[in-house]
Amino acid sequence: MALDQSFVGRTYPPTDPYEVGREKIREFAVAVGDANPAYTDPEAARELGHRDVLAPPTFVFAITYKAAGQVISDPQLGLDYSRVVHGDQKFAYTRPVYAGDRLTVTSTIEAIKSMAGNDILDIRGEVRDEAGEHVVTAWTKLVARAAGTEEA
Repeated sequence: MALDQSFVGRTYPPTDPYEVGREKIREFAVAVGDANPAYTDPEAARELGHRDVLAPPTFVFAITYKAAGQVISDPQLGLDYSRVVHGDQKFAYTRPVYAGDRLTVTSTIEAIKSMAGNDILDIRGEVRDEAGEHVVTAWTKLVARAAGTEEA
């Protein structure tokens, strides 16, 4: 069943603040294999003009995807998450994410399309700091595969 187009533009409440920790940044950098010292060494980050260690660009996916859970679990939307695959991800930064940032995410359904029986859901996550200043916008594209597309 196709997702309801009337959900386009629906915005969900901001998440509780997520405090970005140095150790979480370090763990993420190690996990993605990025040895940039600005991600693990505060002094190296300061030498590059940053106030503290900064997070790799894709770090915010962890918090924006969690925030998108409000959309995914909305029973009125009717998304069958068991059929969902991650289609795409992109980010537009105003500034880097730093250790110590307390970030909230507001998710909005930006588009719903149907193609070959598949539902394609675009979710925009607006990430702001404690002062309400924009940090990054993240777009997540989810594809809910059509019934009958399972491999034999």
